[in-house]
Amino acid sequence: MKDRREFVKTASIVVAASAVTGLALLSKPAFAAGKESNRTVTTTKGKRFAMVVDIRRCIGCDACTVACKAENNVPLGVFRTWVEKHEAGKYPNVKVIMAPKLCNQCENPPCVPVCPVTATFKREDGLTLIDYEVCIGCGYCIQACPYAIRYFDPVRHVADKCTFCVQRVEQGLKPACVETCVGGARIFGDINDLDSEVSRILNTEPIQVLKPDLGTKPHNFYVGLDSSIVR
Repeated sequence: MKDRREFVKTASIVVAASAVTGLALLSKPAFAAGKESNRTVTTTKGKRFAMVVDIRRCIGCDACTVACKAENNVPLGVFRTWVEKHEAGKYPNVKVIMAPKLCNQCENPPCVPVCPVTATFKREDGLTLIDYEVCIGCGYCIQACPYAIRYFDPVRHVADKCTFCVQRVEQGLKPACVETCVGGARIFGDINDLDSEVSRILNTEPIQVLKPDLGTKPHNFYVGLDSSIVR
């Protein structure tokens, strides 16, 4: 039985990886050309991006994690996004809560002011990015992130994190994790557009953010997140 479960798990990952291969190729040239570290807002001018993660729709398949790795060349052992599994309740009323994690693209990002070379910066479209040609890999921003989202890239020797797939967003595409979410749990869009799905959800659904007491004002919002995980 154990071997069968392991086989199914492995097969699921392989299928998900195959499904996103074509998707990743759409914007790989832009990533390779260094578009991700572009400080100038062009095609996204006037927009303000945010993501909503609807926990009620997440099935914990990890397709988002696989898609992110394929799209952004994320090295082994580190992740830009992942899905945490939490147990909630007391026996016999116990359930598993999925909690997808990624950069919160904070309105007041603590990772920006600590960078001694200004490699980490925030754009007017709401994205907090890293200029990899400037980053010296000191790790100050990694320590400053209260959500433990940033990591040290063992290949490029720089700090790294989720960027909402800026190389795709600048082409008018959705982030890879959003595109491949089978349950439609991830919704991405422009909150300056009052008619966008993201704006509609923020105006009609009870939302949560992680560690709201910190005052970072995340632009990664949750619907249905258990109160024990918010803190």
